[in-house]
Amino acid sequence: MARHTESVCRLCRRENLKLFLKGERCYTDKCAIERRNYPPGQHGQARPKFSAYSIQLREKQKVKRIYGLLENQFRRTFAEAARIKGITGETLLILLERRLDSTTYRLGFASSRAEARSLVRHGHILVNGKRVNIPSYFVRVGDVVSVKEQSRQMTRVLSAMEGSQRRGVPEWAEVDRDTFSGRIKLLPTRSDITMPINEKLIVELYSK
Repeated sequence: MARHTESVCRLCRRENLKLFLKGERCYTDKCAIERRNYPPGQHGQARPKFSAYSIQLREKQKVKRIYGLLENQFRRTFAEAARIKGITGETLLILLERRLDSTTYRLGFASSRAEARSLVRHGHILVNGKRVNIPSYFVRVGDVVSVKEQSRQMTRVLSAMEGSQRRGVPEWAEVDRDTFSGRIKLLPTRSDITMPINEKLIVELYSK
């Protein structure tokens, strides 16, 4: 499976935004955005002019990088959002939030979405007591997402649980830290997504 193997800090600098791809490091002064707040590369400090298309493309790339998706995965999710009745852009973001890897991160069991995807892939995450190793699995209202009992003493899980108090838990879920589990009370809404995203630009890009 294809994956990004270069420095993820370059991705944040390219988007000129903290994407929180490296967990706790993003909250310290070691964050690349804090040190070099300009795009990577020899022309990073230039002042380029952006066309309407490039602005739309950058917005799509930003959302892909936040959720850690490849182009085909992102396009399939967009197609699914387009089939669902409602506002396509908002539905797209809600579907991305409902992914099991994203939910695992939001519940505080991982310090980043990449780490959450690894936990899911290796069978450390349960949904309603059953192992689910598909990161793109969509959680539903009433689902209980938990860390497998044998995996609860993993260092990265424990450190993520400690650091999650800074991020907090979204209103659409509740977490029981004693049992390393979280329940989906409601489906996420657009207002629950606090990252600066203009989903209309993505819809415009794919509508061409």
